[in-house]
Amino acid sequence: MLKYLINQSRVLLAGASLVTVFHGTCSVLLIAQISSALTATESERGTLALVFIATAVAVMLSYVSAAILFERLGQRAHAELRSFVARKVLAADYRNLETVGAARIQSALAEHCTHVAEFFVSFPIILMNAVIVAGCLLYMAWLSWQVFLLAILVVGLGCVGYHLAHLRAIRHLNIASEEQDKLFSYFRSLTDGAKELRLNNRKRKAFYEDVLSGSIETVRRERTFGMSVFVASGGWAQFLLYVFIGMVLFALVSDGPDRALVMTGYALVFVYMVGPLEALLLNIPRANLAKVSAERIEEITRAMTTQEIETDNSSLPGLQSLALRGVLHRYYHEQSDELFTLGPIDLDFRPGEITFLVGGNGSGKTTLAKLLVGLYPPEEGQIIFNGKAVDETNRDCYRQLFSTVFSDFHLFDRLLETDRVDLDNEGNRLLAKLHLQNKVKVQDGAFTTLALSQGQRKRLALVVAYLENRPFFIFDEWAADQDPVFKEVFYRELLPELRAMGKAVLVISHDDRYFHLADRLIRMESGCLTFNACPSLKDALHATPAPPLVLNGVT
Repeated sequence: MLKYLINQSRVLLAGASLVTVFHGTCSVLLIAQISSALTATESERGTLALVFIATAVAVMLSYVSAAILFERLGQRAHAELRSFVARKVLAADYRNLETVGAARIQSALAEHCTHVAEFFVSFPIILMNAVIVAGCLLYMAWLSWQVFLLAILVVGLGCVGYHLAHLRAIRHLNIASEEQDKLFSYFRSLTDGAKELRLNNRKRKAFYEDVLSGSIETVRRERTFGMSVFVASGGWAQFLLYVFIGMVLFALVSDGPDRALVMTGYALVFVYMVGPLEALLLNIPRANLAKVSAERIEEITRAMTTQEIETDNSSLPGLQSLALRGVLHRYYHEQSDELFTLGPIDLDFRPGEITFLVGGNGSGKTTLAKLLVGLYPPEEGQIIFNGKAVDETNRDCYRQLFSTVFSDFHLFDRLLETDRVDLDNEGNRLLAKLHLQNKVKVQDGAFTTLALSQGQRKRLALVVAYLENRPFFIFDEWAADQDPVFKEVFYRELLPELRAMGKAVLVISHDDRYFHLADRLIRMESGCLTFNACPSLKDALHATPAPPLVLNGVT
């Protein structure tokens, strides 16, 4: 993941890194000039002052330039990461998305992407301070190589301690990262389950105290401990530096002509180096946190693979024939707590035909619909579209045939059908037909609000599907949340209208009083078709008569 980001911003990263190295070099030169000025003669001070001013200006300009460049780099990295994950989600097989889960994807887009982007913002600090520390060590070697060897030993001990601390801290950061994925799912439950939590005080308390609070505490505890270990190791390294300064001042430097320069230089450089070294040690955990987050993003995106070829909607052919031949699918069934087999299924669909799919809960109706629209590839058998088998090379193209309203539908705030000039007018006409004109309108291709009841949102989803104007419509229990008036509109007006337009329609329904309106009735039980025929005249005659439709006081 980090290599991907570096490749995306190679020129900007190289330029920002060069400016940062230049800044670190100028900072070390500035300290060397201060050290020289403390022991310089009066005749040398004028020249040193000019050099000092020029170096100070270079330090200031290089710092500002590096900070701006790396801020741009961090924001670009954040945007690139989010776009990368979003593209993976859009291209992934639907079954893989269900396996990965919404919480992990949200965690990758929010938490993990932020950590990786923060590393790019902190990278100039790491690079800059690394250059300063390296430059200070070189300057000390120039002053006295004997004392320099002891300095290397002290720095080495600090680094070994830090490395051992890092190995332990990174384990806790990994635990916190894994728990963070679970925490995002609990956050989602706060809003999705708000009704249930408000209606049950014991459930609300148990959710907070036993689930949510515990997860928040685990993330806090593990992340705090991991970062605290880094801080403690930084304090140990800082203590070693002060010990070394004391040894230089009071024990190591013997009398000689350069004694004052060596003592002043070492003391000044080490005091100055404490800040950059501490900043270096404190910012390295960000790199480790970014590494953990990058691994999580890679793990999530690797799970969202696809073998399909993306289609071009402009080349979509019309629906002439669609058939399922021996289609079979297996999945885990919660009710029976075992592997559920759907099929083998043999079905044909034709334009201008309304098909009702009925059956008990858990019989496989929605799964069959997902197989039909290409969200699930069949494990056995084939789907034949216009005489050609559907596979990875054309499945995405095949899916463009369908407009659907599943029971777990999602509404976008825009219609996303911007190529139609009459979109607003047609959308508002349908809203009026479904009695939503006083609740919501279509303006510039967007809905004015989505704050509606579940039944109203379903009617809005029906409007979206209708405007898509695809050859095949699928409605999964659409009328379950509707008043009798809107059921009448749906079954007796909209469905016949779609049939007259030559659309193929599949309706998953339990409304047996409307079964006689279908051209064909399909019944499923335990994943198998048990009835597949046109409704009989007897069924139609014994169907419960529909009450008269009353709109605006007119029967």
